[in-house]
Amino acid sequence: MDKTAADLLFSVNLLWLLIAGFLVFFMQAGFALVETGFTRAKNVAHTMMMNMMVFCIGAVGYWLTGFALQFGGVNYTYPAVHGLQAFSFAPTSLGDWTGVLTKPLLVGGSGVLGWNGFMLAGLGANVGVLGFFLFQMVFMDTAATIPTGAMAERLKFVGFALMGMWVSMFIYPLVGGWVWGGGWLANLGRSMGLGNGAVDFAGSGVVHMIGGAVALAGAIALGPRIGKFNKDGSANAIPGHSISLGVLGAIILFFGWFGFNPGSALGFTGGLRNLATIAAVNTLMAGAAGGTAAMLFMWVLGPTKKPDPSMSVNGILAGLVAITAPCAFVSSAAATLIGIVAGIWVCGATMMLEKWRVDDPVGAVPVHFFNGIWGVFSVGLFANANPDTAGWNGVTGPVTGIFYGGYTQIWSQCLEVASIVIVVGGLSYVFFKILSAFGLLRVSAADELAGLDIPEMGALGYPPDFVAPLPSIMATDMAMSMINAERKSPQPAMAGR
Repeated sequence: MDKTAADLLFSVNLLWLLIAGFLVFFMQAGFALVETGFTRAKNVAHTMMMNMMVFCIGAVGYWLTGFALQFGGVNYTYPAVHGLQAFSFAPTSLGDWTGVLTKPLLVGGSGVLGWNGFMLAGLGANVGVLGFFLFQMVFMDTAATIPTGAMAERLKFVGFALMGMWVSMFIYPLVGGWVWGGGWLANLGRSMGLGNGAVDFAGSGVVHMIGGAVALAGAIALGPRIGKFNKDGSANAIPGHSISLGVLGAIILFFGWFGFNPGSALGFTGGLRNLATIAAVNTLMAGAAGGTAAMLFMWVLGPTKKPDPSMSVNGILAGLVAITAPCAFVSSAAATLIGIVAGIWVCGATMMLEKWRVDDPVGAVPVHFFNGIWGVFSVGLFANANPDTAGWNGVTGPVTGIFYGGYTQIWSQCLEVASIVIVVGGLSYVFFKILSAFGLLRVSAADELAGLDIPEMGALGYPPDFVAPLPSIMATDMAMSMINAERKSPQPAMAGR
């Protein structure tokens, strides 16, 4: 290939990556609207501020240490140890990475942490690496945003800021590097013969499960909101203040997901173009199927026998989360099935969490944690041996699931799930308990009841006169009382309630 053609190839791939990264950044608006709409008006400034500042805090933290810990050894050439052959992990679609990001911390010959690229030192002349940094940074920020929904309406802002640093600077890069940074999970195929190693195309595990595990640990450490649960364990509805904001946020997130999943091909030439297009179609079908399945589930089996808007939103998001890992490896029929299961599973997981007395105001844990698990497993079930996936993680053959004759891939997927549950969930719970011991986690009862906008932010999200007239409030309360009286069993927790 002559120099002009090579330069054009590189430019197309880099442009694709940057555009996809910009789309993923726009998802931040979607998260902000969903979380704010599904929580109460008295906490609007606090919730919006968390969703805005998590990006700023996360960007600084990831630049300081996160990128180096996750990808500092991504271009390391492994010696022939434990059956590994020499292999460069650098995304070759983004130019020449020779000599950069080559210092992993090895334990038993397996990568555990990267060890160079802190503050992007020495990488400023390599625009391929810089584009890759931007793309990976917005992915990290998605993981860091997820816990704010599960911990909303009772989390101190200082605790939120420390959580943002925890995710961006350490816990996300640590486990993310095991899958995407040439770490030990990625190498399970070559070291232990388990398929192609842990395969997670766009992050059902790396992004959504990690964010969901932090969210679950935080929600447990915080405890439920005041008034959420009765002494007998039954739950009370705490409605969000704006379904319209939540629905708009879901539409924005759906749009941004077309950068999230297809962009993870890291290019748009040759086989990368094929993977990106497959990922786009599968993302569309899984999200649509998830929303439809959740709507029908609530319509037929839900407590009100109505097509619940908030659960339909979370059904869409659940389908999108679940397809994120397998999006480039499965057929459209499999993607639709994955979305259907996700839409039903998010409803069941929401009810299950309530039985465990875990309060998640927006449904972040059912959407991201539980359906992240389903997405990671789906690779081991439905990956269809697409020839464009041959060579994934240095393994000669394509990624192949159980239904297509690949009986070992599922074990790598199981190990990815177990690693995230144990390491991210466990360490994050300890982290939050330490914050709690120092009084940095939960607001006072008085502040929680009054709303967090003035005590935590010093400003109201809505002006004082932006309230429903008293008759409207009374009518709403009467309607909710009538609905609850008609139910024979405790009301299950629903997204934003």
